[in-house]
Amino acid sequence: MKKLLYFFYTKSAGLYINILSFVFPKKATQIAYSLFSEPRDGRLSKSSLPKVLQETYSETLQHNEHHFQSYTWKGNDNVILLVHGWESNAARWESILPYLQKSGSTIIAIDAPAHGLSSGKEFNIPQYAEFIHVLFQKYNPKHLIGHSLGAKTCLYYQSVYQNDDLEKMVILGSPSDFNIILNNYINLLSLNSIVTQGLEKHYLKNFNLKLEHFSGKLFASKIKTKGFIAHDTDDTIVLFEEGKKIASSWKNSVFVETTGLGHSLHDDVLYTKIARFLFETE
Repeated sequence: MKKLLYFFYTKSAGLYINILSFVFPKKATQIAYSLFSEPRDGRLSKSSLPKVLQETYSETLQHNEHHFQSYTWKGNDNVILLVHGWESNAARWESILPYLQKSGSTIIAIDAPAHGLSSGKEFNIPQYAEFIHVLFQKYNPKHLIGHSLGAKTCLYYQSVYQNDDLEKMVILGSPSDFNIILNNYINLLSLNSIVTQGLEKHYLKNFNLKLEHFSGKLFASKIKTKGFIAHDTDDTIVLFEEGKKIASSWKNSVFVETTGLGHSLHDDVLYTKIARFLFETE
């Protein structure tokens, strides 16, 4: 029943946007973009934070007209930055924390735009990368770990900012081709060519990137930092081939294939491998 209702909702929304596009194409594109970029889940309340985040030093940082939230588990001078994905928040890292804390490191997790306690209604990777850069300027992390769209944001960040102080990156379940994500959305709503072209123009105008260039594989090809890429063969959210694309262009990386973990990639064996990659000397 839920699937049927979701089908009617998406197709009805698409039909409304398509009809509107013949009269007000810019308005139709704006609505389509809002539906695509506004998360429906992942928000947090200050009064009822998950326990794992209550145990941190919580900090609200300002960047331009937005603010974003960070959470710090204090340790030594080695800093690790954790970057979550779509419709999630900083609490998603609870399971991996014990493996990282064994090193004594200081660990910082961030809430993405429009997620957790961060401001805004829209999630986009360039803005998320700007938040990351603010934390890099303040805390100078040596290690960067990202999951899903957070992982792709990490790839984008390092390809653009080329931070020489960053020593190692861990990329978990990252998508590569943005066209795949956008086309899935377009097909879901059955959007017409007017709206489709409007969305493409929006990304070019606001992010100065053609959609085919907004690629994790392309970002990875520009990264010299050591990388650890993990992707699950049973991932139904981001297909396994996406991880392989990223690995194929990132020369200084290792690719770990898992099975049965799905998109979340929560697993003690995998966490042990990640800790080994980050902390063991070669």
